[in-house]
Amino acid sequence: MILLADLTIRASVIVLAGLAGTLLLRRRSAALRHAVLAGSMFAAALTAPLSLILPPWDLLDSEWLAPMPPPPPTPSTAVGSSPEAISEAPLPRHAPLPATGAQLLVGVWAAGVLVGMARLLGGVHRLRRISHGAETDDDGRWTRLALEIATASRLRHRVVICHTDAPDLLGTFGLWPPRVLLPMQARLWNDDRMRVVLLHEMAHIRRHDWIVQLCTDALRSVCWFNPLFRVACARLRRHSEQACDDAVLRAGIQPRAYAAHLLDLARVCRRHDLASAVTTPMARPSTLERRVFAMLDSTLDRTPLSARALLTTLALLVLATLPIAALGAGQSAPLPLTGSVYDATGGVLPAVELVVEDASQQKWQVSTDASGRFTFPQLAPGRYVLEASMPGFRPLRDDFTLRSARDWDRAITLQVGTIRESIAVRSERATAPSAPSRAQGPQALRVGGNIRVPKKLLDVRPIYPPSMREAGREGVVPIDAVIGRDGAVHAVRVLSANIHPDFAVAAAEAVRQWRFNPTLLNGEPVDVTMTVTITFSLTN
Repeated sequence: MILLADLTIRASVIVLAGLAGTLLLRRRSAALRHAVLAGSMFAAALTAPLSLILPPWDLLDSEWLAPMPPPPPTPSTAVGSSPEAISEAPLPRHAPLPATGAQLLVGVWAAGVLVGMARLLGGVHRLRRISHGAETDDDGRWTRLALEIATASRLRHRVVICHTDAPDLLGTFGLWPPRVLLPMQARLWNDDRMRVVLLHEMAHIRRHDWIVQLCTDALRSVCWFNPLFRVACARLRRHSEQACDDAVLRAGIQPRAYAAHLLDLARVCRRHDLASAVTTPMARPSTLERRVFAMLDSTLDRTPLSARALLTTLALLVLATLPIAALGAGQSAPLPLTGSVYDATGGVLPAVELVVEDASQQKWQVSTDASGRFTFPQLAPGRYVLEASMPGFRPLRDDFTLRSARDWDRAITLQVGTIRESIAVRSERATAPSAPSRAQGPQALRVGGNIRVPKKLLDVRPIYPPSMREAGREGVVPIDAVIGRDGAVHAVRVLSANIHPDFAVAAAEAVRQWRFNPTLLNGEPVDVTMTVTITFSLTN
């Protein structure tokens, strides 16, 4: 429901910008205004897929804008809250609607969409049945005149002229091939009226007005609750008719003669029915008065839409649509933060402790269930720190930002922890024989999940370097190494530069000879990091 409202707001902004653009261009041609409004309608329809494809652009990332504060702490979000407190805690003030209310609203919206689409598809089916049952004018006066007009206007489409049995049906229908549907009395019209009607309808075909109007009517059916889309579709029809009127006048028809023909046709084609929603009727009474005034105004711009104007319009729409589709700041309401925790092999990890902290250091703590899932209470958009820990695995600390709805579902992978071992190598002063020392065994690693800790199979004791013993020097050698899947020690690395090379070589040579049984994670051998601290000291 939140996503639907979010997309509706974004689409409404684009449509509103298109309507405002037509007002600013009211002294320009109707063809340009139609292109701007039609482009804004199609851009509004693209906001949904673009918002899923484009990377989110969040105003929260701007340095000059502080992040949105999280919701105030409640008993359900404090560390150490009991399950009873969680179940009885009130929802935040900005919590989403309950599931039943959201489902009801979605059901009402879906019912409205079905009604609108059924009406639209029913009209298409009815017009298709009428056009297929009509008598085509294969080689009559209408066809010859249509061919002449199409040749003069460089129209490459084959236009089918259909004489229907309907007394009030006059308009264009279909795409391949386009059809001009004429009323039954059209056979009696004189040549002047025939030319006026065909000039107007051929302009609709050349401009692809039928498919544009059909698509925008479908978008209006999806957004039936939004009055902006109804207004935009009505304006789109009016600009379409005025653009075709301008095409008739540019062909040499006198404005007064054209207005007289249009008034006569409006008396005949007065009825509005289901079919009018899916045709481009020439004489719609609701727009007739405004069209007559426009065609009699000699000061209006009647130029057709140029390629340059079309490209400019498309570029401006793209520049306006992409930021709106990608914008994610403040669009998401507080939602529960959910996800799963896995190990490196893809197995789920139960009983993982997770803590989320906000910028004000308020914390929320949960544990994963038997399936590795976790659910935090509702968190508002903003920046957070997530910490996850489990015995046997490396602790995780992750800074993240909640922006769009998909950020509230997270997947976390914990890596196998490191083995730490400390060894003390002791030796007497130079004159006394060195006393043997036993290397400490590896410290016990707390195992969680499905880890089998490696055990040392071969232990080689470091030898105190004679040169260092004679010089009376002592040292501590920190070493980082990797126990491979075969149990051998690889990538031995001394971590400190403040160690005498003799100490470093002695410690590294001993560690390289150690052998372990393989470390198993969910039954599979894996590499594991080992940290060893070897202390060389002298006794008196």
